[in-house]
Amino acid sequence: MNINEKLATLKYNKDEKSHLIVDNEICKKCKNKVCLYVCPADVYSYNDDTDNITIRYENCLECGTCKIACPSKNIKWSYPSVQFGVKYRNG
Repeated sequence: MNINEKLATLKYNKDEKSHLIVDNEICKKCKNKVCLYVCPADVYSYNDDTDNITIRYENCLECGTCKIACPSKNIKWSYPSVQFGVKYRNG
């Protein structure tokens, strides 16, 4: 099973408020934009029109990789509110 097939088996309960916050002014200065490449769920993308990072927080696997990888320590990461976020299951 490839990563996309595995991701498709997860269930998400979307909160109205993001648990991932970035300062786009700091992101604009980042040369490598590591968050675009390290997230296994493609939560982060770059919007050429607005020159900003777009965050699809509802897809977050809550692994914390982005927070660790960001060289500017610009990702404010917290767990989603109770009952929201990813729901893992066995199998």
